[in-house]
This record gives sequence, C-alpha cells and structure tokens, in this order.
Amino acid sequence: MSVIPSVHSSRRRVVVTGLGAVTPVGNSAGETWAALAAGKSGIGPISRFDASGCSAQIAGEVRGLEPTGAVASPLAPRGADGPPLTQVFTPKDMKKFGRFTHLGAVAAVEAYADSGLDAARAELSPERMGVNLGVGLGGLPEMEAMHDTWQAGGFRKISPFFIIQIAPNLLAGQVSLLLDFRGPNMSVASACATSGHSLGEAAAAIARGEAEVMIAGGAESTITPLAVGAFAQMRALSTRNDAPAIASRPYDADRDGFVLGEGAVVFVLEEYEHARRRGARIYAELRGYGASADAYHLTSLAPGGEGSVRSMRAALESGGLAPSDVDYVSAHATSTPGGDGEEAAAIAAVFGEAKSKLNVSGVKSMTGHLLGGAGALGAFAAVKAIAEGLVPPTINLDNVDPDCAASGLDFTPNVAVKREVRAALSNCFGFGGTNASLSFARL
Repeated sequence: MSVIPSVHSSRRRVVVTGLGAVTPVGNSAGETWAALAAGKSGIGPISRFDASGCSAQIAGEVRGLEPTGAVASPLAPRGADGPPLTQVFTPKDMKKFGRFTHLGAVAAVEAYADSGLDAARAELSPERMGVNLGVGLGGLPEMEAMHDTWQAGGFRKISPFFIIQIAPNLLAGQVSLLLDFRGPNMSVASACATSGHSLGEAAAAIARGEAEVMIAGGAESTITPLAVGAFAQMRALSTRNDAPAIASRPYDADRDGFVLGEGAVVFVLEEYEHARRRGARIYAELRGYGASADAYHLTSLAPGGEGSVRSMRAALESGGLAPSDVDYVSAHATSTPGGDGEEAAAIAAVFGEAKSKLNVSGVKSMTGHLLGGAGALGAFAAVKAIAEGLVPPTINLDNVDPDCAASGLDFTPNVAVKREVRAALSNCFGFGGTNASLSFARL
C-alpha cells in the first residue's frame, strides 16, 4: 500500500529539519549518532530492578538523563510575550508523567530546537503544526508500581496522576502543550512498527495539506519485571548475561535473541517550500512510506518476508525511487534467529541485482530493541547516513549466519563505511504482522 503519493505527482514534499534522541548510547541526537558511527554498545546489566531470577538480565537502558535540566538555550514557542521554555520538566512535574513521556518529551524539545522553528514562531501558525508520537506499550513501569501500591495500601493510595502516567497519547499531548502545536495531535500504537507508522502518517498529513510542520517519532520504556519476564518466557531474549555488549548480534550465526532497550527518537517533518522559505537546514527528504500486514502469524514474519517486501516496494514506489537509487537499508534486524533471515531475504527480493551495491545494517546491535521507538531510531540512522555520508555498522557480526549470507547482502560488519548515500530505506516490523517502511533521499 502506497500512502504518500508519488513525488512526480502534485503532492507537497516533506523534509526532515530537526532531530532529537534519547537512547542507550546517548542522551542527544549528536551523542547517539557519534556512538552509532563508532560502533559503541549501550547494553549492560539491568539496573532498574533485580533481574537475578530471570533468564535474561541485560538491557539497553537510558542512563544519566536529567529531564529537569535546563534546555541548551531558552525557547519561546508562544512568542516574546509568552512564558519561555527553559526546562522540559520541573521536579514537581516528574511524578505526573510516565518514563516514556520523560524520554519522549526531552527528545521532542531537542528536535524542535534543532529545527530552528523557534526563531520563526512569530510568522508561523500553531494551528498548522501538529504532533504524532507513538508508544507501543505505554506506561508499563507505572502500571506495575501502582498495582503494588494499591495492593499494599488500598484505593486511597492510588495516585490521581496514574492515568496521565500510563495513557499512550499523553506524550503527544504534553509535547503539544510544551511547544504550542495546535494542529493534528495523535498517537500510534502498532508494536515495534509504531514510530515508523508515526513518521509515515505525519508525512502523509503534511502531503495532504493538513499541516506545515509535524513532530513525529516514538518512545518506549518497558524495562520492567513483567516485560522482561514475559519476553524471556517467550524465549525471545538473549541470555548472554555475562557479555552484554556482544549480546545483540543481528545476522550472526551465534545470535540467541534480542535485547530489550528503551529510548525515544523524534523528528521535525516540514513541508519543503515552508522549510525553504525560512532558510531551514534540511537533513533529507522523506520520499515515501509503505505500510502492510502479513496476515500470517502474530509474532513471526511471513515466509520470505512477503509482507515486508510489499511495504518496502510501496516506500520506494511512492517515493519515485528505483532499487538502484538506494545505497543503504537501515534494517529492522532484531537479532532473533528467525526474523533476521526473513528480512534479509525480503531485502534481497526487493533490490534484486541492485543489492550488490547496497549496504545493510542493524543499529539494534548497539542499542537493543526500543520497541515503539525502534522505527524512528532506524529512520534516524537512515537520515544521518544520507546527511553524513556514513553507514553505521552492525556490530558483533563475527560469523554471518548461512541463511542470511545466502541473501548476498553486505551487512556492514563491525565498522562503519564511509560512502555517498543518495537514498536510504528504513524498516520496522511489529507483532500482529504489521510492517512499515520509509524511504529518504538527499535533496
């Protein structure tokens, strides 16, 4: 299914003008990209709870973030006469929101500041600026904690902020409040495809003329006993507890499951002429978006990645791109025994002969799996690869699995590759058989 009409039609073009990130490898977009380019792992022992009784005891945690800290420079989203934005959260605010909102709002404010929109707010209509920020599981840590509080103390101990802490759309709502964005405001929840869909649907809203600017992406924070325990019981997680930095190893013959991660990645998407008129820096153009369903299995990709093939082809076709135009695929690549091979086969099927000049990599090898934030992280790698002329590596890839090797793809093992990236594709797939692919290109 092609969601954004072809760039050769009369549709409005969509570009990326701002980036923000809070991930296991960095508390900003700059730190995150530097770590990805250097092949640095952010995976370690779980510190947020005692995981000693669980078969999986490692995760990609966000460390050292201070959501109450001062923003780099004061912002004025409500103009000179409105209150300045000097910090994302006050200490009093922190208890009102779930951790996924803490992470996502920090990343969103960074993306907004990075875009340069603040300097032009006097000429911009807040009704033409919207938010689409997704989260896969919502406030699971807060649910678990409040259940314990209720059991111990009864109904009177339940926090009046509990619903605000857990509702998935409260991240989008809080960002719209902070930045005075009064246009379309929504939240997508489609498992690990969440933030890919958020970006694609936000771009479609701009292309249809419903907004000039959209803040889009996703966040997740579910490193909790129930989430880790449940994925472990599914035998989906790596149990390489004694060597966490090498546990996430997409395409490697010795991979034994994914590593749970947390974080948020947020984009500012903008209509091209709108961005050009204000002299914005443009990272890349979001050319196309494809969404599909496998209709095969709730937790496994269809054989040969059939649904993934359709989402990738739609992202290319709606972006007016041929396979030979693309130099990099930022793959979903979770480090699961089945999923990596199916996606590799799907990429090979889509690119055909053009695969010989293609780089593919999986950045989850460094961060773990951000679930609802994973699609935006993959798209971030694609956009930065275009902007910087550098493909981040798949680390821990020491012995390529024969089934993956059969695809004939270059998985960019262990070391980043300096090269021109004219266009890139990013993939994200989720439980329920839901798929999203995005194509980006250099202007």
